[in-house]
Amino acid sequence: MKTSIAIVDYGMGNLRSVAQALKKAAPEAEVAIVDRPEAIRAADRVVLPGQGAMPDCMRSLGESGLQDAVLEASRSKPLMGVCIGEQMLFDWSAEGDTRGLGLMPGKVLRFELDGQVQDDGSRFKVPQMGWNRVRQTQSHPLWDGVPDNSFFYFVHSYYVMPDNAAYTSGETVYGVPFTSAVAHDNLFATQFHPEKSADAGLRVYRNFVHWKP
Repeated sequence: MKTSIAIVDYGMGNLRSVAQALKKAAPEAEVAIVDRPEAIRAADRVVLPGQGAMPDCMRSLGESGLQDAVLEASRSKPLMGVCIGEQMLFDWSAEGDTRGLGLMPGKVLRFELDGQVQDDGSRFKVPQMGWNRVRQTQSHPLWDGVPDNSFFYFVHSYYVMPDNAAYTSGETVYGVPFTSAVAHDNLFATQFHPEKSADAGLRVYRNFVHWKP
């Protein structure tokens, strides 16, 4: 039996690129973009992507009728959040004073980098757009085969701040150190986009497909 992976389609996110990356990373898996609760429930693993603004993502997830199925999945199977999908796992976001899914205790904050200057003399820009290093702050099966301090691709203005530092699995510096990957039990999530992060990103996706929490 092939491992089945459901990419949650609630109207927010670059789903095709996520699906293509997962298929390339793990051609032995069955990858599907799904928009029905029963398809999420039937899948072995779930990916929750997200792009744009947290308020829009949370509203769209609620209106899609998929939120309960995602919450069920979070209690019973490997679930990976990507970009805004990571932020949605937390309690609250400063973006629009938005409540998240509450699966991880903590909050989502905006970069406050006004006036700060990078090493090359240029000012930090928000959003962060481009490649940056991720320091692995704890060992995790999804980091297997990924060299520490590998570069990953980011596009974001907000970042998560877990209440419990033990949830932080990866850390990145952009003006300030921030949590760029989180892990707890059967949940793993990244602020960066694995599907845009070349070999390191594909390895993270492959590890997710074979992860047995």
